[in-house]
Amino acid sequence: MQPSAILESALYVSDLDAAETFYGEVMGLERIAKVDGRHVFFRCGQGVLLLFNADATRQPPKPYARLPVPPHGTTGQGHLCFAGTAAEIEDWKTRLEGAGIAIEADFEWPSGGRSIYFRDPSGNSLEIAEPRIWGI
Repeated sequence: MQPSAILESALYVSDLDAAETFYGEVMGLERIAKVDGRHVFFRCGQGVLLLFNADATRQPPKPYARLPVPPHGTTGQGHLCFAGTAAEIEDWKTRLEGAGIAIEADFEWPSGGRSIYFRDPSGNSLEIAEPRIWGI
């Protein structure tokens, strides 16, 4: 038995407002939930991107909490990779550079497929890659 897909992925951010603007306006994701000071969630394809204030998620749930999610969180920069076709990656590169976002790397993988790397406002490493880099 094994999971069929990753349903949600989480990144921890230092500034939720900047993250909300970046992922909503630059990345074009649809915001689906928000709790000021704690988190903002976005739909991405069939999955969900969870952006958390790590300090807030380390707190245990209140005894009266409707959803008793256990504490979690991390420090430092994380990584997330979005899927894109070769043509989409070129369009993303143009869009990101037009928004003043530096492309840190742009290359073809030895086994085939292209990736571009850049950072969100909290310094998380983001990538857009062709799924074929993983044989998908």
